[in-house]
Amino acid sequence: MTTAQLTTPYQHYVYAYPHKTAYRRLPDRPALKALWAAQDKSALSLYLHIPFCEVRCGFCNLFTRIGAPDGLTGAYLDALERQAGAVREALGEADDVRFATAAFGGGTPTFLTAAELERLCDIAEHRMGAGLRAIPLSVEASPATATADRLAVLAERGTTRLSLGVQSFVDAEARAAVRPQRRSDVEAALARVRDTGIPVLNIDLIYGIDGQTERTWRHSLDAALAWRPEELYLYPLYVRPLTGLDRHRAGPGADPAWDEQRLRLYRAGRDHLLAQGYVQRSMRMFRRADAPPQGADDYACQTDGMIGLGCGARSYTAGLHYSFDYAVGMHEIRGIIDDYVASADFAHAEVGYRMDADEARRRHLLQSLLQAEGLASEDYRARFGSTPADDFGAELGVLAERGWLDAADPAHLRLTPEGLAHSDAVGPELFSPAVRAAMAAYERR
Repeated sequence: MTTAQLTTPYQHYVYAYPHKTAYRRLPDRPALKALWAAQDKSALSLYLHIPFCEVRCGFCNLFTRIGAPDGLTGAYLDALERQAGAVREALGEADDVRFATAAFGGGTPTFLTAAELERLCDIAEHRMGAGLRAIPLSVEASPATATADRLAVLAERGTTRLSLGVQSFVDAEARAAVRPQRRSDVEAALARVRDTGIPVLNIDLIYGIDGQTERTWRHSLDAALAWRPEELYLYPLYVRPLTGLDRHRAGPGADPAWDEQRLRLYRAGRDHLLAQGYVQRSMRMFRRADAPPQGADDYACQTDGMIGLGCGARSYTAGLHYSFDYAVGMHEIRGIIDDYVASADFAHAEVGYRMDADEARRRHLLQSLLQAEGLASEDYRARFGSTPADDFGAELGVLAERGWLDAADPAHLRLTPEGLAHSDAVGPELFSPAVRAAMAAYERR
């Protein structure tokens, strides 16, 4: 790890561990039926991935492509349906399979037409057996695609949470983030979402945009708060390789002034939301105190049992995390989508990372510690037969020395407020040497 990585608080957003850059092709192509045979399938999470967007934001390094040639979305849904059939068969007896949560992500799921969204819901319900109206269903959308007809479909099919990627209510900042939108269009989209009666509205905002100040950041926060969203996610801006903003940045390496600006804006945003009655659930997530619960917070799936459908989705079993190929560059993404659409064999895992006992413990500790509530040591002992201090004493000692770990209650591991602020440095501190090496090798390709 370089000196720049050690000093910057913005090393890596750990929304899943290990990251897909640590995955590698699986030469034995294990059969899904064998992978899932011994798994507990009584409370599965279901994720459907739609890899299309109307535009690609300058900060985006997600697996998505801009637009879709005629017929591609239909062909993609055909492939998604074939995959769902193969996965559902691999899961086994219907009585043993239950879904506890579902989510549509991307990309932008609402890039699909209203009729295509109906079909997406049908795949989840009729092919996979997930009763969408009976479980929490979260869907991501953009202001431009949050049209009345699409939202009506989502509301009727049981959506309980709609996440709108706004990023900024200041038009100049949106342009600086290479996200062409006008505030008037954003406000109109928010009004349409509220009109549907979907119980939880989440608004995503970004801090650290070029030209952003504490005044303009507060302006965006207050504009979002005017809609009384049940949730708000505050994201630090990252500039990743192969993204639009990366092509325009001045040069490589850490930028201490930018790091300090992002920390300053984060703290201002956090304090403002806490004063407005929101509860902090993680570095990024703030929930209104009276908001209805929505299942696992901040994509933290400490347990296994994740079914991902679509060419950008992950699936988790106890012994293997698997997916399809990962890419950021447009040419590679298009090739992966084309291969997925043409595939007739979805009964095997193609790319993944094998999880041993050490990685399972790391994942549970990391995913728990990055939540504001932290981790009870006794819960960890009940799962693994040891304590976090037994397994990760050296790493936890480093966090404590930096003032990031709360030592007030030895029985409960919890980050301090500054530890939460540095979550994107805390997470990488807990990566295993093997994961670090695999991620570094991917980045050097």
